[in-house]
Amino acid sequence: MAAVKSVELIVGMEVHVELATRSKMFTRAPNGAHREFDGAPPNTLIDAVVLGLPGALPVLNRAAVEMSIKVGLALGSTIARFTKWDRKSYFYPDMPKNYQVSQYDLPLCEGGSFELEGDGGKKIGIIRAHLEEDAGKLLHEWPGGKAIEYSIVDLNRAGTPLLEIVTAPDFRSADEAVEFARELRSVCRFLGVTEGVMQKGHMRFEPNINCKLTLDDGRVVQTPIVEVKNLNSFKSVRGAIEFELREQPRRWERDGREMGTGMKSTRGWDDAKEETFLQREKEDAHDYRYFPDPDLLPVTVGESWVERLKGEMPEMPRARKKRYMGEFGLGEKEASALVEERETSELLDAAVAGVETGTRGAAGRFAANLILQSGFKRANERAQETGEEVGVHELGITGAQIGGIAVLRSEDAISANAADELFGELCAKADGEDAKVAAERMGLLRVRDDAALERWVDEAISNPANAQAVADLRAGKQQAIGRLVGDVMKRSGGKADAKAAREMMIAKTAE
Repeated sequence: MAAVKSVELIVGMEVHVELATRSKMFTRAPNGAHREFDGAPPNTLIDAVVLGLPGALPVLNRAAVEMSIKVGLALGSTIARFTKWDRKSYFYPDMPKNYQVSQYDLPLCEGGSFELEGDGGKKIGIIRAHLEEDAGKLLHEWPGGKAIEYSIVDLNRAGTPLLEIVTAPDFRSADEAVEFARELRSVCRFLGVTEGVMQKGHMRFEPNINCKLTLDDGRVVQTPIVEVKNLNSFKSVRGAIEFELREQPRRWERDGREMGTGMKSTRGWDDAKEETFLQREKEDAHDYRYFPDPDLLPVTVGESWVERLKGEMPEMPRARKKRYMGEFGLGEKEASALVEERETSELLDAAVAGVETGTRGAAGRFAANLILQSGFKRANERAQETGEEVGVHELGITGAQIGGIAVLRSEDAISANAADELFGELCAKADGEDAKVAAERMGLLRVRDDAALERWVDEAISNPANAQAVADLRAGKQQAIGRLVGDVMKRSGGKADAKAAREMMIAKTAE
C-alpha cells in the first residue's frame, strides 16, 4: 500500500441551538432551556404531546420560528417563504414518539455565510438552518450526583425548540472551527434566542471530520466522514478535531476504507482520555424515512413579517466591537470583553448616550474602563457572595450613572480611586442618584482652590522629611517629584489636582 505523503483536514459543522422560548416547540409544556424552568426535576416538564399519547396534537410555537428567522438573518440566509414539517423516524429510549418532528427538504433558512476574523476574513458557507424538536435525555446518575445502577429516562428536554445550523465543509483547522463556534454562540446570545450555557446543553457542536490524503504514488483519497456528537465545550471541539486529524490517516492505513455511501460513522468524545470512540455506523437520509407531518400545517413567511424581525435585530457583537475600537480607541481585548454579554455593551452605550459629541471618545474610554475594572470586580465579588453568576448590568448602577462618573474622570474632577469608590457607592445604593451629586456628598471632587493648592505645595517643600527629595528635584532628578506630589495629595485628603500640583511643584523648586 502506498504511504501517506500529506494530509488536508476537512471539517463541516452541525450546531444544535436550544431556543429559550418559554414553552416547547409544539406544546405549551414549559421549556427547560428557559431560565425560569432551569434545573426542574426529571419528567416534570411534560404533557400528552411530549409523551406522544394517542390523540395529542401539536401546535406550532411562533416565537421559536421568529427566533430562528433572526439567526438566519444574522447569517445572511435566505428566509423561506414556504416551509413545512417532516417526521424523522428512529428509535431511542428518550424519543417517546419514535420520530422527531424536523424539516427535511424545505428548511426555514437556506444559504448564507459567516466570516472569520482570522485567516484574512475567510468565509464559512452556511448550507441551512432548520427547526426541529429536541429528544429527551438518559441520566446515568441521580440528580445531584448519587450513583445508580440503571439509567433514568428524563423527558424534560423532549420537545424543546432546536435550531440546527449546518455549515459547508469549509474548515481547515481546529482553530477555525473553534473561532466559528465562539462567535456563533456570541451572535445567538446577542439575539436573545438562547441562554447559551454550553454545560447545560443549550448549544451542542457536532463536527463532521474527514481528511484528504495525498499518497506518495500521486493518488488522492478521502477518509470516511466521522461525526462527533454532542460536544458542549470549545475545548472538546478542538480536541475531537485534532484527535481525528491524527487518527484518520492511521485508520486508512489499517483498513483502507474511503469516503462513500454507508461509510459515515458516529463517534463520541471521551474528555478524560481525550479521544473519540465509536458509537454506531451513521444512517443516510433515506434510513430516516422522512415524510410530511400530517398534524402540522406548513408555514408561510410573509415579507412584512421578515421586515419586522429585521427591525428588531440588535447591532451584532463584531460590529459593536469595531465601533468601540474606532470610537473610543479601545484595544481588541478590551472591546471583546465588553461585547461578551449584550447587556454589558448596552450599559456602555447607555453611559455615553447623553455625553456631548465632542467628548464622547474620552468619556467612552473612561466608561469602558470603569465597567471592565470596577464593574467586573464587583460582579465577581457579588458572584462569590451569592454563588450565582452576576453580570455588571445586575449590580444596580445605571448607564447614566457610569456616564456621569466617566465625565467627571475625563474632566479630571475626580481621581481614579475616587471613581472606583463612587462606582461602588452607586451600586450599593441603587437609587439612581446623580453621579456628581453623589461625588459632592462623599467629598470626592478635586479641590480647584489655587490658594489651597499653593499652601499644600509650600508645606510639602518645607517639610524636613522631604529635604532630600527637594534637593534631588532641584538637581534635575524628576523621579523625586513623586514623593512630593504624594505629600500634597495626603495633605489635601486626596482632593488636590495631581497634575496641577506637579506643575506647581516643578515651578517652585526651579525658583
